[in-house]
Amino acid sequence: MLSKFRSGVSALALPALLAGAALATPAAAQETSRLIEVTKSGTLRVCQYPMYYSISFRNPTTGEIEGIDADLSKELAKELGVELEIVESSFGTFIADIQASKCDIGMFGIGATLQRAQAVEFSKPYLRTSIYGIARKDGKVATWSDIDKPGVRAVTTLGSYVEPFMRDYLKQATLEAISPPATREGELMTNRADVVMSDYPTAIKVQSEFDWAVIIKPDEPLRVTPYSYVVPQGDQIWLNYVNLFVDTIKLDGRLDFYAEKNGLTEIVAD
Repeated sequence: MLSKFRSGVSALALPALLAGAALATPAAAQETSRLIEVTKSGTLRVCQYPMYYSISFRNPTTGEIEGIDADLSKELAKELGVELEIVESSFGTFIADIQASKCDIGMFGIGATLQRAQAVEFSKPYLRTSIYGIARKDGKVATWSDIDKPGVRAVTTLGSYVEPFMRDYLKQATLEAISPPATREGELMTNRADVVMSDYPTAIKVQSEFDWAVIIKPDEPLRVTPYSYVVPQGDQIWLNYVNLFVDTIKLDGRLDFYAEKNGLTEIVAD
């Protein structure tokens, strides 16, 4: 079904990409680019957080990682003509993992923020989302205005861009950052939290998976954030290729296809 989307990025664009980069990039930098290393090694190492609904979530039955970035990482590996290797990471560790060369790229709905951009490079965005709340239908949070009140316990993911924003945003409610093996959904389900602060992908998936869950939408879009792929700083050749991949999947329909498959059409970036 996806054959009509095949664009031949690696076959048609790679020579031109390298030739263009050669005019502006020292030879030593070209030889050490991740793009060259990946094609020579035959393996693309992708950092993914396997607990991210709709993005990169490990199916407990099959053991396979599912979601839009599980799909698109396979597409990127196909374009490069290499094997895909998933390296488990998290929002709290992906920058260190990239800097330590544990993976070649991070692909798991990573919010592009100015603070993170001091340590890694971001590709062009492929998704954009506001912050959403997730609550229990029988809980104390029914509307957005119920969240920031005394006694309300909010949780979010440790290291996510949502965490520092909500720490500043919430004046009366308490916020706890959750890290594996604990989960935000588990805290909510067992009544140790009143609301999960997250994004659109997580909100729609949790609501569809659990009959007790309800999405709490902000009155207006809140902290709209672009989601991009992450590569090491200083490798312009690799970043150019990843940006070309993002442009290509937007044009040939693959981004729309996988967004629809995973319920994310509403947040596809232009």
